Amino acid sequence: MSKHTLATLVAGLAILILLPFTQSNYGVFVLCSWLVYSISAMGLNLTLGYAGQVSLAQASFMGIGAYMTALMTMAGVPWPVAMIAAMVLCFVIGFLLGYPALRVQHHFLAFITLAFNALVVLVLRNEEWLTGGTYGIVGIPRPEVLGLPTQTPLAFYFFVLALFVLMAAALYAIIRSPWGRTFKALRENPIRANSLGVDIRKTTLLAFAIGSSYGGLAGSLLAQLTQFIDPHSFGLTVSLKVLLMVIVGGAGFFFGPILGALLIVLAPEFLRFTEGYYLMIYATLVIVLMVFCPTGLLGLVERARTALKLKQNPNATTWEAGR
Repeated sequence: MSKHTLATLVAGLAILILLPFTQSNYGVFVLCSWLVYSISAMGLNLTLGYAGQVSLAQASFMGIGAYMTALMTMAGVPWPVAMIAAMVLCFVIGFLLGYPALRVQHHFLAFITLAFNALVVLVLRNEEWLTGGTYGIVGIPRPEVLGLPTQTPLAFYFFVLALFVLMAAALYAIIRSPWGRTFKALRENPIRANSLGVDIRKTTLLAFAIGSSYGGLAGSLLAQLTQFIDPHSFGLTVSLKVLLMVIVGGAGFFFGPILGALLIVLAPEFLRFTEGYYLMIYATLVIVLMVFCPTGLLGLVERARTALKLKQNPNATTWEAGR
């Protein structure tokens, strides 16, 4: 990591620490939502952006994590235990969901994960004895961290921020490790990767499992942020929303899902002054962005940087300029 990148990260973290002090309680809630969805989008970015496996089931893992955390904490189980149990359960289910990816790809895999998302929502809606059905679960307690309560918006924000930084650092370590290179090899050309000794089967399953565990943690935090959950909160619309965060920010870029989540969560808030037109304007902006920038915002930045290098060094190839 270069000194310039490190200085940018430190400055960004300082902004994230100071920013909530200038916001109202609602502003802090929106910032918390951005961090929570960023964690979920980071997991999907590993599955889709780095490993190239299409998934429309990220909201279902958020739902599994949210309900498991809510039920366990309301039964008196400490939050760290409930959170780890939710992540492990999502890891195992994600591992099993990865098996269809060994046989089908692209839109067929998208349909399978879509069906899984619908199945989870149906279970949450119909198993009233456990999930509360369509009424959901209310009064979910917020955790205590090292004996300190997180009931206030600021305290809970810093708790979520700490987990966001921890999960981002873990993901950075994964994609910089040999496992990260195998994920990219799987995305670029599975046949060639297999011929070079990459275990395609294990890599595919792990891509789903790790991405799903990130979704489970995000759901666990979302349950405590809103202190209320219902099946509607984890339907297909939410899966598409997380997918949009990854695509808009830039799939396969480390900061892509974080930037995408920032735009998807905050843009509607900035457009509320247009009253009844804000959703129409928001949808139009997304369509324009997807048409003119299919690789996402960071993809656009990358193309501009490559073009600048080619202009400075006309003898360089596109591959050399893009390094």
